[in-house]
Amino acid sequence: AEACRWPEWIAATGMRMELLPAVVRPGSVTARLTAAAAGLFGLPRDVVVVAGTTDGCASFLATGAVAAGDGVTALGSSLTIKILSDRPIFAPRYGIYSHRLGDAWLAGGASNTGGKVLAQHFSLARIIELSAAIDPATETGLDYYPLGSPGERFPIADPALQPRLLPRPQSDADHLKAMLEGIAAIEALGYRRLAELGAPPLTSVRSVGGGAANAAWTAIRQRKLGVEFRPALSDEAAAGTARLALKGASEAGLL
Repeated sequence: AEACRWPEWIAATGMRMELLPAVVRPGSVTARLTAAAAGLFGLPRDVVVVAGTTDGCASFLATGAVAAGDGVTALGSSLTIKILSDRPIFAPRYGIYSHRLGDAWLAGGASNTGGKVLAQHFSLARIIELSAAIDPATETGLDYYPLGSPGERFPIADPALQPRLLPRPQSDADHLKAMLEGIAAIEALGYRRLAELGAPPLTSVRSVGGGAANAAWTAIRQRKLGVEFRPALSDEAAAGTARLALKGASEAGLL
């Protein structure tokens, strides 16, 4: 990605490299529609083709995050974080990777913690009920690392890492709270790890995924991260792809 060329290992597989398209930066205007394609899809002949990106990167753009230090946390079945950086961060020992995005980079990783671990202990209805009884301004004092089974990818890359979910409080609300605190601590560690390796310090967070709607969890995360939480404009990858195309066409002087 840094050199804008296909890696050498692809050629080593016997692939005919001349069949692959040129490597360009996401958002680059690459061509205009052919007459055949325009006719097939009923589009104007002057439509330009812009290089795209991954669904995860497009979802990042959809939130409205645009400045170095902006982070996006996805709270779905797993926990995924990305930060907009002026340089790439690659650290396999921590499960960290980067995607090029225009002249910048998205650095981050995905943890095995997240909603699927919560779902092993509580139904969605029970999570909603218990969350209403949680005081997010206080700490349980428990040091959980919620995993559904041994093994972690990021911010600790250890296939043998054991879940830490004991001691079990008598109160279900405290048990859930300790798990939410643990996931928030993993999120905070992830952003700290990125900064230690050269990414910009985290300045703001936008949240997407089902967990973003949990007010108690959001308050716990705000306390752990200590930065401004901003609303996501959208969490649809299609919206991010449209923003990328708009930026690319504008930079090419087509708008």
